[in-house]
Amino acid sequence: FTYFSLVSRDNQTRQIQDAVSNVEKHFGELCQIFAGYVRKTARLRDKADLLVNEIYAYAATETPNLKVGLKNFADEFSRLQDYRQAEVDRLEAKVVEPLKSYRTIVKLKRDDLKATLTAKNREAKQLSQLEKTRQRNPSDRHIIAESELQRASLDATRTTRQLEETIDNFEKQKIKDIKNIFSEFITIEMLFHGKALEIYTAAYQNIQNIDENEDLEVFRSSLYPPDYQSRLDIVRANSKSPLQRTGSLKSSLRTVQVRKK
Repeated sequence: FTYFSLVSRDNQTRQIQDAVSNVEKHFGELCQIFAGYVRKTARLRDKADLLVNEIYAYAATETPNLKVGLKNFADEFSRLQDYRQAEVDRLEAKVVEPLKSYRTIVKLKRDDLKATLTAKNREAKQLSQLEKTRQRNPSDRHIIAESELQRASLDATRTTRQLEETIDNFEKQKIKDIKNIFSEFITIEMLFHGKALEIYTAAYQNIQNIDENEDLEVFRSSLYPPDYQSRLDIVRANSKSPLQRTGSLKSSLRTVQVRKK
């Protein structure tokens, strides 16, 4: 009975070891990837801040409508980066940190496994000693060995039950944490992208409200002085060829003659 009990506990312990190792591996990978996701989001925020500053600088050099439209766009885009920063902070606190905490949790479970393995090995050692004692067949040693085996078996049973309870709680907490971590991730991303849609809509409207024709008139006015048109007419009149001026003179004489008649 003791031998089969040892085999059963050994299989159970191996299964628990595999479960803990699986969490250690995949939670570690998830933690690294989510942390990279957060870092890239933070870098995107930094690049967006640079873009905002450049848009402000460019807007200051432009015509009135374009200047206002670009400035309003930059204001909205800058506001979006505040929400992106909040996204970064929340992801770090609600996703990365809980995953990171599993390093400590896994270490504690490994310590529990170690205690169970120690008790199991002690039981196996006592069983081996009992078998050797039986072969030698001295009654007093046989009784002592059986007593030692019984104590070792009780200790192994106790630690195994404790491990079963601990690993059951571990599994229950793991499922709960995974649900919570991914729910937080989805909620944080939905909040950000919902705000992003709202802000991008306003930014798009600011760009569409730029009056192209009005700004074009302002640009043209800046190229030419106020009396440009009158001077242009004079230049055009003076630039006529002699033949055009002769034709114009004859036309004027005919007009005078007709009036005399």
